[in-house]
Amino acid sequence: MANPLRVNASELLRRPGSQKTVELSSLLAELEVVDPVRFADDAEVSVRLHLEALNDGIVVDGELSVPWHGVCRRCLADTGGTQVSEVHELYQRIVTDPEAFEIVGDQLDLRDVVRELVLLDVPSTPLCRPDCAGLCLTCGANLNDGPCGCAAAPTDPRWSALDQLHDLADPGD
Repeated sequence: MANPLRVNASELLRRPGSQKTVELSSLLAELEVVDPVRFADDAEVSVRLHLEALNDGIVVDGELSVPWHGVCRRCLADTGGTQVSEVHELYQRIVTDPEAFEIVGDQLDLRDVVRELVLLDVPSTPLCRPDCAGLCLTCGANLNDGPCGCAAAPTDPRWSALDQLHDLADPGD
């Protein structure tokens, strides 16, 4: 199977200071990212990168985007979106930087970088929105739709000192 995330860097390596912009895409399955909870079977990652040659390697900057889906961790509603992640990596023929990737045969293999960013940046416990109110602990009603009508939970007097500190720290809340 051909690697859609491999970039020929021979021209860049011959002339330090030269630059190149590339746009690539790959199915997540080709990257061995199989997670039906977060990604559709046919999910595709799009990559837009700017490559700049140095004396000892190539700096890779840009971004990737991948669609995801999930269940809100507070209200259990279906949610999803597109995760956009920044790429800032260094590739070297002779790896001297411990965080650099190796250039093999004048080729930049971006699979590991892209796989890592997708797996780390896409939320594993997403929220449907930042201010999601969640579910009522008593009746299970979705509090995003409004109050549920349950009686307010009794407050524990042991927490009153913290409540006072909260009021002092953030009087507008």
